[in-house]
Amino acid sequence: MRESSRLTRRAALGLTAAALPLSAAAPATAAGPAVIGGELLARSGVQVRGAGLPAKLTARSWLIADCTSGEVLAAFDAHRRLAPASTLKMLFADTVLGKFDRTDRHKVSEEELAGIPSGSSLVGIQAGVTYTVEQLWQGVFLHSGNDAVRVLANMNGGVAKTVAEMQARARDLQALDTHVVSPDGFDHEGQLSSAYDLTVFARHGLKNADFRGYCATRTADFPAGGKKTFQIQNTDRLLTGAWGLDRYQGLIGVKNGYTSNAGNTFTGAATRDGRTLLVTVMHPGAGSNAVYEETAALLDWGFAKGGSAQPVGVLVDPLSEGGSPASPQPVRGAAGAAGASAAGASKGPSSWRLLEGAAGTVVVLGAGVWALRRRRSAAAGAAAGAEANPGPRTGTDRPRSRARHRG
Repeated sequence: MRESSRLTRRAALGLTAAALPLSAAAPATAAGPAVIGGELLARSGVQVRGAGLPAKLTARSWLIADCTSGEVLAAFDAHRRLAPASTLKMLFADTVLGKFDRTDRHKVSEEELAGIPSGSSLVGIQAGVTYTVEQLWQGVFLHSGNDAVRVLANMNGGVAKTVAEMQARARDLQALDTHVVSPDGFDHEGQLSSAYDLTVFARHGLKNADFRGYCATRTADFPAGGKKTFQIQNTDRLLTGAWGLDRYQGLIGVKNGYTSNAGNTFTGAATRDGRTLLVTVMHPGAGSNAVYEETAALLDWGFAKGGSAQPVGVLVDPLSEGGSPASPQPVRGAAGAAGASAAGASKGPSSWRLLEGAAGTVVVLGAGVWALRRRRSAAAGAAAGAEANPGPRTGTDRPRSRARHRG
């Protein structure tokens, strides 16, 4: 009986240790959260296995990857969750683009234009005017028109249905940092993505010939009612050479964005000598051209020196196309524990991924405590009380401001 009591106490100590926060009791081989794209991409700071990165990079997050192989050549806080602005329209297009033929015609109603947030970027859709699907997508890609997004979303069955489909697409693409609130990327509380996820959206979208064609279009004639048209120009400054910037050699798109909350965001793709590179830059320092300048600098580095850099991660394939789901990564002592506890903040992997592991731990602990109580009851004939340990808490990223937006 005494030996049984000692074993019971040892089991209880083991359960208590397992219930402690990772920082207090994390064995070297413990399993950490699933990290999409590789363990290095979950770490904060610059991740690179090469030399000569551009010296002046002010963005809060960035990533450069090979479009064909998916290899990530370098990154900075790749999974940091930030407001995406209109770069989220890449996910919208990847979700909805294949549902309508580009020659289909649609007459816009007043109801389809209702509810567009004040301050949105608009291409100039008018109720009562008939547009082709191609023209609506030109409004999305070239002018980042939230009115064009709203019409296409209503054609798709409504905004709520489209948001749900976009979230499902993000899960399939294993873009788990992304939370969709609206299809246009406009600032809404909780609408978040990451440099990693946005690059995944661009890579997958560029496989579609229409997606690739729209994001590379510089100008288009847009209906103004009756037989009148007006010209719209792509707001991607590296594509058009606007606002004092030169056109970037070989640029093929893909999408820029700006809101007062997100600042400037941009995902660009360029091809040189048969190689296509993707770069996402989020929330750089002051100056409306900074997002393009830093993108160009990273592309220059990738084409000049990225070929000799060893990858630090990978853009994973969609689950529906044979991609392997992420598996838990090993936690390496205090550093791993610190990374896990920080994931609830704006850096690192999505906090809800940690909650999955925490929930599983609670279930296992609950079963163990129940079994332990029964064994102790049978051995000693008395019930033992147990005090529940609260699970780990994780933070939630919230947008900083909701004023003065442009989609």
